[in-house]
Amino acid sequence: MKPLELLRGLRTTLFMMFERPVTYQYPEVKRPVRERFKGRHELKRYDNGLEKCIGCSLCEAACPADAIFVESAENTDEERYSPGERYASTYEINMLRCIFCGYCEDACPTEAIVLEHNYELSYTNRREAIYTRDMLLVPVLPGGHPTPMKTTPGEFDRSIPEMDDPQ
Repeated sequence: MKPLELLRGLRTTLFMMFERPVTYQYPEVKRPVRERFKGRHELKRYDNGLEKCIGCSLCEAACPADAIFVESAENTDEERYSPGERYASTYEINMLRCIFCGYCEDACPTEAIVLEHNYELSYTNRREAIYTRDMLLVPVLPGGHPTPMKTTPGEFDRSIPEMDDPQ
């Protein structure tokens, strides 16, 4: 090895010692994510506390990794979870299978499923990687009511009123 090459390498090492490190002290300092980052899923709610998910299973059909399982049930006035006729009684996402593509978010007609900015996903066994409906639902906003809620009959009917005859 030539002495000139050795000095050049030592010079690089000396300059790098005085530069600011590029690493983050991870759990104390969390790295900010970009706006378009796709992290852990969340099931959203309306302001009144009702869930946006209507149990249509379009997210399940759109998932290329088959990571989502949805089972729907009927809403009643005594036990209402969403404003529609149905709600997702079982909603599970297997995070070990999820590829964070965002197709479920695109397929949802009510914008109920959203990939948020949480990237801290770690598990000690496979069962912990399956996120259930209760784990995915966001908390109720202040002023809202938790589900299931009792509603007055006909409050969420979507029937079209009879049109008057022009005669």
